[in-house]
Order: sequence, then C-alpha cells, then structure tokens
Amino acid sequence: MSALRLSGALREVRIVLCQYSAASAGAREFVSQNYVELKTENPTTPILVRECSDVKPMLYARFAHGREKSAGIDDLESSEILEKLKSLDESSLQEAGNSSVS
Repeated sequence: MSALRLSGALREVRIVLCQYSAASAGAREFVSQNYVELKTENPTTPILVRECSDVKPMLYARFAHGREKSAGIDDLESSEILEKLKSLDESSLQEAGNSSVS
C-alpha cells in the first residue's frame, strides 16, 4: 500500500469484521497488510478494528460534530477497501467545501 494520509476532518476510522466469514476475508487482509502503515501515517487518528461473529463487514468514518459515514465492505479485496476509505475521506472534504461556499 502506498501511504494514505487522511484528512484532518476525519476523526476516527472503524472497521467491523467477522473473524472467520468469507465475506470478511478482504477486510482481514486489509487490516493485516495496511494497519501499521496507516497508523504510522495518521498517528493522531484512532483506527479501530472490531471483530464480531457473523457480522456484515463495514467501514465507518467519523467526522467532526459526530457526523458519520459508512460503507459496506463485504466480499471486497483489500485494495478496494482502501479505495472506499479514500472516497469516504474525500467526500467529507467535498461537502465541507460546498458548505463553505454557500
């Protein structure tokens, strides 16, 4: 993974996955391959991994004022999950830019 520097608008990243289901295989791979580098590039951003039995894998991004966005990551590969994270982060920047223009 190339280092991903998250925006300052992002307050927390949460990954929910199942320890053994096939639908969470990409999420488990994403965590094992990318967590350390992601945390190194974003030391002040909490990056939480929550393992639950029989849960649908999800990616959550929390922003200022408790605003939260989520994306389903079931059956996605590690690289696709990285793209989902980027898009959640970038969409928050676009919304912030649009609201300041009004």
